[in-house]
Amino acid sequence: MEETAHKNKPCSVIILAAGLGTRMKSEQVKVLHPLLGRPMIFFAADLALGLGAEKTVLVVGHQAEEVQKALTGKPVEFALQKMQLGTGHAVQQAMPHLQGSRGEILVLCGDVPLLRPETLRNLISSHRETGAAVTLLTTHVPDPAGYGRIVRSPSGNILKIVEEKDASEQEKAIREINTGIYCYDAEFLRTTIASLTNRNVQNEYYLTDLVEIAQDGHKRVSSLTCPDPDEVMGINSRDQLAAAGAILRNRINLRHMREGVTLI
Repeated sequence: MEETAHKNKPCSVIILAAGLGTRMKSEQVKVLHPLLGRPMIFFAADLALGLGAEKTVLVVGHQAEEVQKALTGKPVEFALQKMQLGTGHAVQQAMPHLQGSRGEILVLCGDVPLLRPETLRNLISSHRETGAAVTLLTTHVPDPAGYGRIVRSPSGNILKIVEEKDASEQEKAIREINTGIYCYDAEFLRTTIASLTNRNVQNEYYLTDLVEIAQDGHKRVSSLTCPDPDEVMGINSRDQLAAAGAILRNRINLRHMREGVTLI
């Protein structure tokens, strides 16, 4: 019933898949590396389509034609990010495809293949229940190095997300991190995405800046914590790809075991 309810309400999905992934040490773009025999990008695409998304837009850049070819037959649209100027810039390229979208817009990452559909359904439910402009999926990790930190007020409200290179020493000690997975009110995203600036160390347009924009506009910012950090792990190296494969195989084995018990 819960899944059906989500399918009956409008929701669109943007998948960020434009990066090359230099740490993979390969000429092949990261999202096309195989994971259990399928290109990594299949997992995010199938997740979006399984939610019954009104429209799914993939933002492609490096090896765009190869990524599009890999997804032939899947009902997705493509937006080209010719220059990689940050996550905010990537979403800006996708927005012309979503001008008529209502309800929510989910932003997913093409290199996060372990995300479960129930986590996204919970994210959408939480977003709707709180009436937020944006709801973040966060998690807690022992070593937050490299991730954007979730900065909260003493009362627990989210103030901002600060990227590692822009973080103070005190902010770097925060272990609650941004997963890069978001649920936005479609109208809020449409009316604010063009206002992003690149005044930061990286000179990039950060999607994370929309949190402060929402706060400044007295819009609600909410969050949902994913209890399993592995589920929201981004794949940036061959070692992480191998680890993701092991986790997926374990999930398959557990499911087969449960099905076997049911049949007895």
